[in-house]
Amino acid sequence: MTSWRGYKHLHNRSDTDTRLRAIRAIEIQEYIQRNPMPEGPDRPEIRPLYLGLQLERQLARQRIAVRLKQRLDEGMIDEVKSLLDQGLAPEDLIYYGLEYKFLTQYIIGELSYDAMVQKLYTAICQFAKRQMTWFRRMERRGAAIHWIDADQDDDAKLKQALAVMATES
Repeated sequence: MTSWRGYKHLHNRSDTDTRLRAIRAIEIQEYIQRNPMPEGPDRPEIRPLYLGLQLERQLARQRIAVRLKQRLDEGMIDEVKSLLDQGLAPEDLIYYGLEYKFLTQYIIGELSYDAMVQKLYTAICQFAKRQMTWFRRMERRGAAIHWIDADQDDDAKLKQALAVMATES
């Protein structure tokens, strides 16, 4: 394992995005070095059970488009306007995530409505693709993910998840 200033690994590399997160990551790593977790028979075995919802890519994109339109119709723009009116700086909102970024850019006049919707839709689709890449990497590293068809109704998904849990326990 590579070393980062004497530390074997960071608990989460995204924690180095900002100065405060980097400081917190260092504090956690120093605590772990001073207070190692006990090893041996006293530690219970952890056997995680991974369940994942799987949806054909085109259907996922359609659902993203429908959900985005729904959220816009339900006042997502007004929510961001309200936050700006309360004094939050546009730069701060842009930092907080996909929706806030593109909605803020629209509200302050950097993007047209259509450009905002298209960029937001594209960014959400890209995020969903990165999530699936993450899960495929977990599988390549040996994690057994029990995939459930997300196109089923909720009762069918629950029944399938309970069946997996019963066979794995």
